[in-house]
Amino acid sequence: MHGDALKIRIAAPPVDNAANRALIDFIAQQLGVAKSSVRIVSGVTGRRKVLEIDGVTTEAIATKLGIAIPTR
Repeated sequence: MHGDALKIRIAAPPVDNAANRALIDFIAQQLGVAKSSVRIVSGVTGRRKVLEIDGVTTEAIATKLGIAIPTR
């Protein structure tokens, strides 16, 4: 975690959308969902991105990625 964001390092270069495709592949594989279920809804050309993932809850994402969700 990096503040309120998850920080993921991708080795693919940001050329011809390779880094975005690598991020989507990584997230889909880690969560066990189809790549078509993962979309970048904000930040396509920037370093900070917002993803939308169909078919999994926030709690399931946190569990599968090993993230502690703070209780409020």
